[in-house]
Amino acid sequence: MYSAIYSGALQGITAYLVLVEVDIAQGLPAFSMVGSLGSEVRESRERVCVALKNAGLELPPKHITVNLAPADRRKEGTAFDLPIAVGVLEGLAYIPEGAGADRLFLGELGLNGEVKRVRGVLPIVREAAARGVKECIVPAENAREGSAVSGITVRGVADVGQLLAFLQASSLEEQEKILPRQDMAAGDSWLGDLGAGEPDFGEVAGQETARRAAEIAAAGFHNLLLVGPPGAGKSMIARRIPGIMPALTLSESQEVTSIASVAGLMEEEKMLVTRRPFCSPHHTITQTALVGGSHVPRPGVVSLAHRGVLFLDELPEFKREALDSLRQPLEEHQVHIARIGGNVTYPSDFMLVCAMNPCPCGYYPDRNRCRCTTAQVKQYMGKVSGPILDRIDLCVELQPVELDSLQRRCGAEDSHGIRKRVQKARMRQEIRFAGTGCRFNGDIESGQIDRYCPLGTEEEACMGQLYQTLHLSVRAFHRILKVARTIADLEDAEEIQVEHLLEASYYRPTQEYWQP
Repeated sequence: MYSAIYSGALQGITAYLVLVEVDIAQGLPAFSMVGSLGSEVRESRERVCVALKNAGLELPPKHITVNLAPADRRKEGTAFDLPIAVGVLEGLAYIPEGAGADRLFLGELGLNGEVKRVRGVLPIVREAAARGVKECIVPAENAREGSAVSGITVRGVADVGQLLAFLQASSLEEQEKILPRQDMAAGDSWLGDLGAGEPDFGEVAGQETARRAAEIAAAGFHNLLLVGPPGAGKSMIARRIPGIMPALTLSESQEVTSIASVAGLMEEEKMLVTRRPFCSPHHTITQTALVGGSHVPRPGVVSLAHRGVLFLDELPEFKREALDSLRQPLEEHQVHIARIGGNVTYPSDFMLVCAMNPCPCGYYPDRNRCRCTTAQVKQYMGKVSGPILDRIDLCVELQPVELDSLQRRCGAEDSHGIRKRVQKARMRQEIRFAGTGCRFNGDIESGQIDRYCPLGTEEEACMGQLYQTLHLSVRAFHRILKVARTIADLEDAEEIQVEHLLEASYYRPTQEYWQP
């Protein structure tokens, strides 16, 4: 007997539907699986057979053939256990013929019949809804995540016995009692998180220039570099940036949640990720872990930081090849990974925030405390390549906090006040970029500079002088204009003015600083 059940698979974070075909025939007992299968998928036959046996369902000595179509696309993961089991049950007449029609099944089976959580439920359910599937049966632990998609019914199942009872039920009322629907319109339940519970800028003493740079970076989604001695507050400031950034929109939240789901990092009871990500990898991280990859491609840290902050503390301690691998993600906002099994693309639109000491001991140019030679300082600073520095929008040098600032810390502005200005600037950008691919000033492409960052005669003369004096590259020239656009937005100015250009140029990392 033949049966066909819908399931889903992932290529990167893009989902596609898979037709699980099961044929049960007379002949020598066998359980064959075909369809370009990874090792986890091939192991499904053992899990399915034992799970059904322990659920009280005997498999007769038949010739069972399972095909996962399309057969030319590589299938990975354990989510096909449940649809294979449903196909076998239908083929053996344990459930009515057609019970799996218009339904999509996902789930891993334990040997005791338990249905375990799997990765990538949200993007697969979204694809199913777009393709007209009426209902999705997913593990109970993934039901909350799947319910974030509107227009489709999602039900969470705990074990094979519960699923069997559901599929054998003769009425919708009985089915609803066994597996209550979990569908929930995400638009009706969406509440953007505006930084509640985040570390507060009111705890930061002094460092007004760095605070100002962090505000500009948050308002325009610009990359930021903090340079200063140990204990100056670099990490403290960086960790407070997500709390002053605009809340995730619903579409951004779904993007971030999809990546977390594919990476297997979704919390059990969480429907959507509502806070901007903050990722801070250790400096020993490998290039593969940073940008993604491996034999079976997985999203790297740059993708997990999508729409949020990627914080690289102790920047020169990172491997040179790992840092240089950030060039493409910083420019294209996505990562392309090519493997024998296929090519995948992961989004990686993040704000890069870096922190570093000015020398190995951390106290240069204070010669009363610094004992590093000029060659040592130059070698240390040279660990950060010029192309990476060229992609940094703002660079701030922090000084040790003075006693007066430390004792009067209670007067520092908190994150709520800063966030109000950032949100106001962001609203101006939403109006400016309506209907375009840009979201923040940091997203402006080089071909759009003249349109979004027009200059008057005096401002053009100022930029010409800055270009010659600072020996700017074309990329750095454009970045100053984008930062100046954000400064103007924060001050509610329609046009970029000379003072905005001068402030933006002040935050450029200078070549002299990196070659003492």
